[in-house]
Amino acid sequence: MRLTGLSGNEIYCLKLLAMEPGNLVIGNSVFSMGLLGGLRAGFSGMVGGEVADFTSMIAEGRAMSLKRLQGEIAGHGGNGATGVTSELVFHPGNIEFLSIGSTVHVEQEGVSFTSSSDGQELYCQMDCGYMPLQFVFGNVAYSIGVGNAIMGGLKTLGRGEIAEYTDIFYQTRHHALSRIIAEAQTVGANAVVGIRTTILPFGSASVQEMLMLGTASHSEVCRDAHSSGQVTLPEVVTSDMTCEEMWNMAAAGYVPMKLVIGTSVYSLGLSGGITAWAKNFVKGEIPELTSLIYEARERSLARMAAEAQGLDADDIVGIKTYVYSLGSGLIEFLAIGTAVKLVGDAAKPRSPQLPPQAIVRDKDTFINTAEQSFGVDLNAGS
Repeated sequence: MRLTGLSGNEIYCLKLLAMEPGNLVIGNSVFSMGLLGGLRAGFSGMVGGEVADFTSMIAEGRAMSLKRLQGEIAGHGGNGATGVTSELVFHPGNIEFLSIGSTVHVEQEGVSFTSSSDGQELYCQMDCGYMPLQFVFGNVAYSIGVGNAIMGGLKTLGRGEIAEYTDIFYQTRHHALSRIIAEAQTVGANAVVGIRTTILPFGSASVQEMLMLGTASHSEVCRDAHSSGQVTLPEVVTSDMTCEEMWNMAAAGYVPMKLVIGTSVYSLGLSGGITAWAKNFVKGEIPELTSLIYEARERSLARMAAEAQGLDADDIVGIKTYVYSLGSGLIEFLAIGTAVKLVGDAAKPRSPQLPPQAIVRDKDTFINTAEQSFGVDLNAGS
């Protein structure tokens, strides 16, 4: 009897790939930061930017839980796992690093992989020629820092972009991307697909972790297009398109080039804040806020466009935009998307169309409305 986290739609798609579903697998590791580590990390936070002690500890914990998950895959006689996740669970004084996935079995010899893609995404990914190798992640723990907070705080008296904040946020986001690329290179991948980006608080509001999860893969399409001189692609292409989106873009003749990021941190300014506050008492537009957010958006998109132009990309697709309030009249505008290149028929998927089961979204059948829950959804990554 199998105990799997895979849904019926996922199992259907896996059978199309000649894969059989297997048991749910779990790996975990519980860490204590400890007094010394806490002091060192706290000192690092004073100057702003990356908090290296936190970054390395989180990375080590995630890696250990993934290693134990791989041990469970082997124990079940599996060839790989789909829907792999890497989560943080905070217990009093400790942090649990938790990895969950579902084993798959393949008759073909020599097949071994772990993937962040669920069964449906895995079908889309493999059908357009991206063979999964390993679940990979890149992370960075960072703090705005007291020093930069003071400098930025002084500038909030005036209206406009706060360069110190923008630099910190821009650099940390690219650190996470460079680390997921480096991890993919260690397994011989030339692509990381299905990247999901999450920003998590880490123990306090002053420290956050930016986490990127994806599947290191090998793409013959990207390899051949690059080696033939048809296009110049990065050594490891990166994409945050969903695998379904990537399949459709491949059908249109495109390959991903790079996940591109633009960010900008702005201050409304003291005088602008007072004016906007006063106008809250009357009906109508607040021009100060309108123009502020518009400028931040334009700066972020311009930085993203410049990054894509440096790659000689044809388009940026799937752009997601987010506006965050950082407090004290500061906002961050963040834009993320995937730069792509047209290569024509070489990118075409194997199948002329996707089966409905590959795009049907599974419905949640367990809803927890309790105020507090110490459980973890074992199907969250499937």
